[in-house]
Amino acid sequence: MRVVIAGAGSVGRSIARELLRGRHDVLLIDRVAKDVTKVKDATWLVADACETDTLTEAGLQTADVVVAATGDDKANLVVSLLAKTEFGVPRTVARVNNPKNEWMFDEAWGVDVAVSTPRLMTALVEEAVNTGDLVRIFQFQRGTTSLVELTLPEDSPVAGARVGDLDWPRDTVLVGIIRDGHPLAPTADDSVEAFDELLLITTLDAEDELEQFLSPGERNPRELDEDD
Repeated sequence: MRVVIAGAGSVGRSIARELLRGRHDVLLIDRVAKDVTKVKDATWLVADACETDTLTEAGLQTADVVVAATGDDKANLVVSLLAKTEFGVPRTVARVNNPKNEWMFDEAWGVDVAVSTPRLMTALVEEAVNTGDLVRIFQFQRGTTSLVELTLPEDSPVAGARVGDLDWPRDTVLVGIIRDGHPLAPTADDSVEAFDELLLITTLDAEDELEQFLSPGERNPRELDEDD
């Protein structure tokens, strides 16, 4: 897979190193060729990724994925839009630096997947400390579907039940169980146990119903904000 990454800061370089370990072809674009030796197996292009000429030189039309990973949200939007509209790149991934700008990172700006570091960190903190609360890990950009996590409380009415016997809320799919630190691919004959970390894909509209289904005695954290 050929991946072009705009922005060779710490985020861009980290992504590049991980992709290179997976034996992908990586091109980094940045205005300054800094820390080249830290990602020596990547190809580098020292130029402004927001310029069409730069992207043409980068051969963007042959890229499978473009990652806009600069520290500037405006630049990331421009790179994504050019990649999608001018070069027909199949998939674009854009970094969101300021959560207030998340609403702009959608198909209208050529963004297939938006990744907000502050939001992901918040989700990980919530996931680490909350049992029985639904935590949104990732929201898919195309539509209203999200990946959520819930650690099943000990007093959940579904603890010990077979996956196939559960009447899951609408538009909800159990995609993974983490038990004692080990991931499981659930089948209909598997059970959900207390303190399992459940990974589910659901719709935004069904999130509250899903949380009540799995831990009806827990108070929704979204309601706390309204009461305080």
